[in-house]
Amino acid sequence: MVTRACISINNRCNLNCTYCHFQEKKNYIQEDNMDVITILDIITSHIEDNDIDLFKLGFVGNGEPMLDYEKLKQYIAHIGDYLKSGRIAAYTITNGLLVDCEKLEFFKEYNVNVGFSVDGISAIHDKYRCGTHERVMENIALYKEVNGKYPSMNCTVGKEIIDNPEATIEFFEQFGNRITFSRMIGKQGISLPDFNAFLNKAMERLNVRTGGYDCTMYGGMCGAGMDNIFYANGKIFICGNCIDLPFSMPYDTPLNEVSFDVIDFDRNCCFKEVFTG
Repeated sequence: MVTRACISINNRCNLNCTYCHFQEKKNYIQEDNMDVITILDIITSHIEDNDIDLFKLGFVGNGEPMLDYEKLKQYIAHIGDYLKSGRIAAYTITNGLLVDCEKLEFFKEYNVNVGFSVDGISAIHDKYRCGTHERVMENIALYKEVNGKYPSMNCTVGKEIIDNPEATIEFFEQFGNRITFSRMIGKQGISLPDFNAFLNKAMERLNVRTGGYDCTMYGGMCGAGMDNIFYANGKIFICGNCIDLPFSMPYDTPLNEVSFDVIDFDRNCCFKEVFTG
């Protein structure tokens, strides 16, 4: 049964990160007339029909959510009662450039977690993320002013971090928060064994997100075809990394009817990498 979903509310970004794997899928990413309010109504009906205590919902995907902040506000307010009661745990992830006090106060009001993408030390972050480290760190400090703590952070792990893990681990130690390390995939990607070796080292000193049937990109097991789905381009996909695979259905499909015919595979491995060989 579906108990978690991600919704890509747009397909545009204000950065051009060199490792972004969505650039390699640009032929599969297109604008559409997907009605997010309809999706949210489907999700809340699914929660009620199945007496689900907690549904995890991410406003994340192919682009930068803050570029469509007014729409995002509308979506969050639409499910506001579920967010405030805790039946929906929502989050979004931003590159941090468009964050301000008004936005942070709004997310705080509705218990929406805001994660910041920051790739550790400035030398590595700026190489891949368009020289934005200083601006991102300023808005991370702003988040702390508003919320009294540092935000959760997402760090993409590539060859530079694998070759110099100590600098990255030391950088994140200062925050005392939860870190999601994401395996770099695509043409500049690293192997799963190398990624897991880094995670094991990082977990000795940091609060690292791992485990469960989620995604091997984040240190868990692959949950493709189980209880999580990805909305984008007017369709439901098996996961955000698989929008270029033949596994999709219309976005307005009731969640009790969502089913993907997935082969049995070792869920310590990524479904896409298994499927494509």
